[in-house]
Amino acid sequence: MVCYLREVRKLAKPIVAIIGRPNVGKSTFFNYLAGKRISIVEDTPGVTRDRIYTEVEWRSRVFTLIDTGGIEPYTQDKIMQQMRNQAEIAIETADVIVFLVDFKDGVTPSDKEVASMLRKTNKPVILAVNKVDNVGEPPPEIYEFYNLGLGEFTAISSIHGLGMGDLLDEIYENFPEEKEEDFDDDTIKVAIIGKPNVGKSSLLNKITGEDRVIVSDVPGTTRDAIDVYVENEKSKFMFIDTAGIRRKSKIQENIEKYSVIRSWTAVERSDVCVIMIDAQEGVTEQDTKIAGYAHDQGKASIIVVNKWDLIDKETGTLEEYTSKIRNKLSFMPYAPVLFISAKTGLRINKLYDLIEYVNDQAALKISTGVLNDILNEAVAMVQPPSDKGRRLKVYYMTQSSIKPPTFILFINKIELMHYSYQRYLENQLRKSFGFEGTPIKFKLRQKGER
Repeated sequence: MVCYLREVRKLAKPIVAIIGRPNVGKSTFFNYLAGKRISIVEDTPGVTRDRIYTEVEWRSRVFTLIDTGGIEPYTQDKIMQQMRNQAEIAIETADVIVFLVDFKDGVTPSDKEVASMLRKTNKPVILAVNKVDNVGEPPPEIYEFYNLGLGEFTAISSIHGLGMGDLLDEIYENFPEEKEEDFDDDTIKVAIIGKPNVGKSSLLNKITGEDRVIVSDVPGTTRDAIDVYVENEKSKFMFIDTAGIRRKSKIQENIEKYSVIRSWTAVERSDVCVIMIDAQEGVTEQDTKIAGYAHDQGKASIIVVNKWDLIDKETGTLEEYTSKIRNKLSFMPYAPVLFISAKTGLRINKLYDLIEYVNDQAALKISTGVLNDILNEAVAMVQPPSDKGRRLKVYYMTQSSIKPPTFILFINKIELMHYSYQRYLENQLRKSFGFEGTPIKFKLRQKGER
């Protein structure tokens, strides 16, 4: 097996982080953009999720907006220490930072502390003065915000939507330049994702270490993830290790919440997600959030249970554990489960086979004729639902894209399509064609709609 490292270039969606102290209007700002500027990521059934990210489109460029909420009032630590913790995470993760302050409060000592940190970074920082609720020339008091030393600012009102277009333009102007990736089309890009200390780096080290290769850090994105290129008799793989993003702060509070943020970029760049679970801890709420994001993004996925060598086993232990995983991650029953030990190398070789398999499954393309044969048979076996005397009619189905496999259903009325019937059609597709390891997406087109 040959394994070596090389630099790769890929533009993920830019990440924009909102930071600021409590009650400056961060949530209102976040919700305004999420609700008015397209594309809220839908909640996955069965997943409790903090609403801390959304996708926003502006001037034909899609970016991920992060609400760094959680800068909470006093806990065991002082509020300024909490703010420093949050700001460091935002600085480390984001391409552009929006520093939100409150016009009505004026410049506070907390604002000055954060501004001092931001001046030391090389990230673009946009100062937004919120709660300027009147149209026209801003009041003279606003000019005190020049004292923060961040240069020009944009006056906005999140609650009324004033100044938001100007602010979005400024965010857009600071996005990193678009670049193309330079690996071959047949290279499978694999994101290793999971909460901290689950064994992501250990798995990557095992993959490279078995081949006696010197491993060095290779900048794969602006957020310093480590990309490892592996070529063997099976295929070509690019492994993206999200553990390559390190926190500078020694403060441990809230690190779990933000491991989700660190997985986003890797997920977006990937073809396949390896979702790592700690066998000793089982599936935690944090695991469901990370897995849920991979599912929402339509990525082929494998659930990898690490540290299996540390589990005391009896007859039926593996089956019982698998059942618990299926229960906790019920929204992705399609994902195969693999039990490994990154430390001992247990079943590591099988991981390559699974990655290649689910990647191929996500790339399946079914002809329209065959699809409609399956559709007609499915409709004949289970009649479509009806509502108030009106019955759903499914006329036609065609596949519009792959990765994930996406199907357009032409029907008479969209409101008549019930979630359970859509799931039934999905199950019929899986029964006929497999699609193991990949989510399936449907798009509904009403009769007469282009």
